[in-house]
This record gives sequence, C-alpha cells and structure tokens, in this order.
Amino acid sequence: MAHKLLLLRVHADPFHGSQHEQAGEGFHLPATHEPEIRLPDIAARRNRYVAKGVSVQNPICVTRALGARMWDDMGREYLDFAGGIGCLNVGSSHPEVVQAVQEQAARLFHTCIHVTLNEPYVKLAEKLCRMAPIHGEVKALLTNSGAEAVENAVKVARSYTGRAAVIAFESAYHGRTNMALALTSKVHPYKAGFGPFVPEVYRVPYANCYRCPFGQTYGRCAYECVDAVVNAFTLHVDENGVAAVILEPVQGEGGFVAPPPAYLPRVRDICRERGIVFIVDEVQTGFGRTGRMFATEYYEGLDPDVIVMAKSLGAGLPISALVGKAEVMDSTEVGGLGGTYGGNPLAATAALKVIEIMERDQLAARALEIGQKSMAFLGALQSEVPYMGDVRGQGAMVAVEFVRDRASKEPYAELVAAISKKCLEKRLITIKAGVYNNVIRLLTPLVITDAELQEGLLRLADAIRESVSELTGGS
Repeated sequence: MAHKLLLLRVHADPFHGSQHEQAGEGFHLPATHEPEIRLPDIAARRNRYVAKGVSVQNPICVTRALGARMWDDMGREYLDFAGGIGCLNVGSSHPEVVQAVQEQAARLFHTCIHVTLNEPYVKLAEKLCRMAPIHGEVKALLTNSGAEAVENAVKVARSYTGRAAVIAFESAYHGRTNMALALTSKVHPYKAGFGPFVPEVYRVPYANCYRCPFGQTYGRCAYECVDAVVNAFTLHVDENGVAAVILEPVQGEGGFVAPPPAYLPRVRDICRERGIVFIVDEVQTGFGRTGRMFATEYYEGLDPDVIVMAKSLGAGLPISALVGKAEVMDSTEVGGLGGTYGGNPLAATAALKVIEIMERDQLAARALEIGQKSMAFLGALQSEVPYMGDVRGQGAMVAVEFVRDRASKEPYAELVAAISKKCLEKRLITIKAGVYNNVIRLLTPLVITDAELQEGLLRLADAIRESVSELTGGS
C-alpha cells in the first residue's frame, strides 16, 4: 500500500517546560577554541594500516569532544547520539573525570593487582559491591572489557557448579572473544569465519514481543518464551549439566528488545530451582542508562547471582567488572581470576568519579526524562512515517525499528543505511543495531541538554523523511 509522507516537522513538543534548558545544564563550552588540526588522508591511511574487519559507521575523524558534542579534524561540530556505543553516560571528557585521572596519573599510573594492591582497585570493588542489587555478601572482580567480564562470569559459574553448559538467547550480544562470541547470536559480521566456538552453549528464543518467535501477542500469551527455557532441558541439554543462564535485561545489539515484566523473574526462578547460576549482562544497560543505576532494579527481588558491568563505568576508559554472590565469586582457586590490566588505577579512578557524578547529579532520573521526550517525539513521527515499525526502549535506551510493511514486519535495512548516512550529513552521530541491521538506536549522553536533544531529534526526523522520500519517491 502506498502512503503519503507528510514532509512536516512533528508538532508535539515534549520539551516544553523542562528544567534542563541549554543555558542551565550540561557542559559550558569556552568562548573560543583552539584551531583544529587537519589530518590529511586520514581515510586512506586507515585503509592502509587498519585491519579491514574494523568497521567505521561514521567515517569522520573526531579530534575533540565535550559533553554531547564532537568536532572533527575540519572543525565541524556534531551532536552525539551514540555515546561511544553507550560508554559516555556522563558525556565526553567530563571535566571532573579528566581532573581525577590526571591527578591519579601523577601519583600511580599502573601496578598490576597481582603484584601489589592499589587503593583505586579495592575502593572501586567495594563501591560496586555496595551498589549491586544482589542480596547477601557480595564480591567483585575488575577486568578490561565487557567480553572479558562475560568470560569470567562463565568461569566462576562453571567453577561454582562443577557443570559446563551455558544457556544464552537469540539476538543476544555478549562480546567478540571466543566464549563471548559463542554466546553472541548474530552471524554476520560477528561470527562468520571465526569458528569453532566454545562448546556446550545452547540457545533459546528471547522474549521479543514485537517479533514473538511463537506468534503470540503480549497480554494474550501464556509466556511461551519462558516455557522455551524449560523445554531446552528436554530438547537440548540436561538441566544437571547447566552451569549458567546469561541474558541482557534489555538486549543491546539485538535492537533494544525489552522483555515483558514477568519474564526475568520467571527465568530466575527456573535457575534457582535447578541450581543454575543466573547471570545478568548489564554491560550496556548499567550505570543509569535505563532510568535506574542497573536495569535489574526494575524487578524487585530479582537478586541475580552475578551482574556483568562495563561501558559507561569508565567514561570511555577500558574497565569492566563482574559482581556476584561471594560463594559464587570465591569458588575458584587463588590465582584463577585476574589479568595484567584489570582494575588499572587510572581506569578505576575514572570509574569512581563517574559513579560519584551519576549519584550526585541523579543521571538515572535524567535518563527517564530523556527517554520520555525521545519516545514522545518519535511516537509522533511514527504516525507520519509508515516505515517506522516499532518505537521502543527503557529510559534513555531508545530505538526505532524500520520495516517495509507494518503488517509483514519485513526488515528495511536499506532505509536504515540511508538514514545513517543522512544523519552524518546533518552532523548527527548515530549507530545501527538489530539482527537485521534495521534499527537505529539512541544512546545519548545523559548530560545532554534539552536543546541539544531536541535539535538532534529534529535532525534525525529530517534524515528519516529525506531518506524515505529518496528511496520510495515519498510513498
């Protein structure tokens, strides 16, 4: 069916009356900037010296960033709606984080935790244990990346249970190292040509209410998605051989898929009944992104055995953590966990300052405001653009899934590619997501002002309209 596309801006104004205005919030830029340094032939040099497998969705060279703004090597300014794929919840180059890291660098740059103790490592571990929504005695391990934390979570689960198998979910993303990649559920570009993977990983459908794998409608279903986990013990793996179930409370790379409210508690119950370690991967959802410090907090009493953390913990510096029940975390022998750089003093110091800023400035509450305004704006736009199949999210973790037809839900990856290119032309940094590459996901820094957010959404809306018009002739 042909649809008339109205080339008008959305009339709904979710920003009216907000307290987060440009003049009063966010980072204040200096009146003048140092001249940008032009980097000649940067794209050609990238092609010559950087491995082909390293993708770059927005082919510009950023030389400076502050808050929710970036500048390239030609001095052009951009709005950041990607946040380093969710690493910059406190924004780029937060002045307090920069100062804390500089001061720490002057005192102690590095000493491996296996060689000597250092205060930032221990202090951060203590802080994370006190923050984590896990009952009872809790302990932590600091690592370098989300994938490394995931791998260690599986290690402690196997050590604790004496079992080998792990259950993961369709559309999941847990990283690119071998164990994490075995858990990840997207062949191209992540898994193709990289096998064999770690064995004893079993996959079941996730609770995706927009694309229900069981053909059901939420509210009229019997939570067949939960039954699928139980059925796996009959169809795929002996429950007595399963060490862990790992899931994302909102799937990130999978397209910002949030399950229905009862799903996580029911999966947790399945694990408890069978002595299976319940691992929640909060690499992308953690540290304020969804409107709580951890998305796990939306479920009262969920009480995971292990929570995996990374991304915005370090404001861009490489640091991650797994925090879990002490009996699980202490199940390995001494020396069984760790790594040379894990909990590096600079990264740990940055993380401590990030947490301080988030708690003091109530950035989780700000995430709710950002999400509400973004969802209202995009929901209004959805009524205008028939190819916007679903607008969804939790807090400031917002996504739009594009389809060729709302009835068939056929993915429209070509449109998303065009929108991404058009956004860059309009100086808006975005990133894609979804198993079918048909989702635009928004991961704006939580320090973004309302003026910046509104301008970015307007640029996105114009990019969508123009891309639709060019691909479909305005139909």
